[in-house]
Amino acid sequence: MTPDLLSVEVRALAFVALFQAAGVALFLAAFGRQLTAAQAGIRRLGLIAAAAGVVLVLTHLSLDPARMAGDFAGVWDAGLQQLAWHSSSGLSQVLQIVGLLVVLTALSLSGPHTAAPQAAAVIGALIAIGAFLLTGHTSTHPLRALLAPLLALHLLIVAFWFGALLPLAMATRTEAPDAAVRILDRFSGIAVALVPLIGAAGLGMAVILCPGLGVLQQPYGQLLLIKLAGFIVLLGLAAWNRWRLVPALAAAATAAAAATAAAAAGARAGSALRRSIGTEYLLIVA
Repeated sequence: MTPDLLSVEVRALAFVALFQAAGVALFLAAFGRQLTAAQAGIRRLGLIAAAAGVVLVLTHLSLDPARMAGDFAGVWDAGLQQLAWHSSSGLSQVLQIVGLLVVLTALSLSGPHTAAPQAAAVIGALIAIGAFLLTGHTSTHPLRALLAPLLALHLLIVAFWFGALLPLAMATRTEAPDAAVRILDRFSGIAVALVPLIGAAGLGMAVILCPGLGVLQQPYGQLLLIKLAGFIVLLGLAAWNRWRLVPALAAAATAAAAATAAAAAGARAGSALRRSIGTEYLLIVA
């Protein structure tokens, strides 16, 4: 395996861990008071994701000298390590680590009725997400003042949406049906307003960054189209959850006390919803 390939794989895993940890912090801040049985498990998920994120971001940063040298021996080159750590990418990753450490510490101290650590976890999430603004195309473009807010909005909503998927699945499995339905219904209401902004912000950045339609014939543009197609599928799944699966779960929860068949229907609705959420999760990872 080449340093480039390993670096790409580690970076992808670091993104998953970072957005999961940040998303858990945002999810607990928004829905923590409504959780009972699922709260400890969701907090544990955030702790694991934050710890994994710190290790993965550190590993990726340490691999940058190997990419510069074209060989893994570059990892031991002090000069290349210094160059990597002092670059804009290095500064961004250091700030990501700081944000993840804040999330990790805050979640380890938080509980059902501890507002201060939850607020600190949100601050850590914002630091980790904000670190992406320090590097990449948006950091050097003449229209940075427009691109930076678009990127921040794009990534913040992605973190909230992606980071909430596993907690929502956990809530449907462990919370009382009526409590789970309330959380799902509230989340869906928020997502309906926010999730389309992911596409709007991404499209806005693409229009500014891409020189013209000719880019769609190049690998970058083709990957952008694939990403857009995946996002459209995700919107369809989110709409299916919002208008079909969550109401089905709510109806079953309402009737569950009256009939065994209704309880079985609720179990089927919950299982279908978790499968749909799992599909969303895998699509976003891809």
